[in-house]
Amino acid sequence: MSTDVLDTAVLRTEFRLFRREPGGIFWIMLFPTMLLVILGSIPSFREADPALGGLRPVDAYVPVAVLLGLIIGGLQGMPPTLTGYRETGILRRMSTTPVRPAALLTAQMVVLGAASLLSALVTLAVGRLAFGVGLPQQPFGYLVALLLALLASLALGAVLCAVSRTAKIATAIGSTALFPSMFTAGVWLPVEAMPDLLADIVGWTPFGAAAQALNEAAAGDWPGPLRLAVFAFWTVLLTAAASRWFRWE
Repeated sequence: MSTDVLDTAVLRTEFRLFRREPGGIFWIMLFPTMLLVILGSIPSFREADPALGGLRPVDAYVPVAVLLGLIIGGLQGMPPTLTGYRETGILRRMSTTPVRPAALLTAQMVVLGAASLLSALVTLAVGRLAFGVGLPQQPFGYLVALLLALLASLALGAVLCAVSRTAKIATAIGSTALFPSMFTAGVWLPVEAMPDLLADIVGWTPFGAAAQALNEAAAGDWPGPLRLAVFAFWTVLLTAAASRWFRWE
């Protein structure tokens, strides 16, 4: 059997396993949209706010909710799963078969990436239909920023897999990394409403840069080159770290 056929079989298996995991489906695909609906149901969140440049808070929270699905997928979805495979010897057994262990890593990234992007699409649709939030005026730039943010999130998840010895440790580290990542993405305070100094600092983090890039694309501008450079830096750095530290056994 060819390697491509085996890789496809691994991908199908991982997709079926994910589909049977209600927790992953809820937190990655449903929770971000539910958060947006809850916030959008607050009357004051549907009124223009001068602190947000005339935007309504619900408008500002759509990119935040979009990023939230990506963050949860990368930091909470992949690390405990792959670390669990390593802990139980699945990766070691795979290394003795024609199936490449790397195929499992790729399958996880594809499945979680697809779920995160679907979550983003649902969030944008609900924001538009339920609260009249405008769709991104620079859709291609928005998509580029979204894909780069997804790569950074998955690369960070791979680092957490690499440094975690057990699934419990991976879950704990992922939960610890989740909250500062959510903060920099603007979950508690949109980046537009942050003081200038704090917004500048947050802009050097992968998800802070992502939030700013999505805001720029939503307003009709192409994401600034500095934002894209921050994306590229973090993705390369995290990927290199994961490659250096990751062990199949």
